[in-house]
Amino acid sequence: MGMQFEDLEAWREARRLVAQIYLLTRDEALSRDFRLCSQIQSAAVSIMSNIAEGFERTGKAEKLQFYNIARSSCGEVRSQLYVVEDVYPSASATAKDIRDSEVSSVGRLITGLIFSTQKR
Repeated sequence: MGMQFEDLEAWREARRLVAQIYLLTRDEALSRDFRLCSQIQSAAVSIMSNIAEGFERTGKAEKLQFYNIARSSCGEVRSQLYVVEDVYPSASATAKDIRDSEVSSVGRLITGLIFSTQKR
């Protein structure tokens, strides 16, 4: 059997990011902001899902479309983490750490996927 989406470093990192976002949104004060929690969780899951969906597509244009959606969801998560950082002091440091490390890493990996797909 060939490579699967689970073998992609970008997908594995996105999976870790989802877990970190879910842990973050358990913060006592933040967890009461249902809309923000739902939005940031959904955007994080979108990253992971769109990497998988893009990988499973056979057409280059389709692959790129899903990888680009994953990358834009990365931007959405990054932006929402600023809201957490600015509005919820108890979760601020963790939000900043996730944004600076994990989200940036996932974004770079997705960009790499996009470039390697374009070259094929």
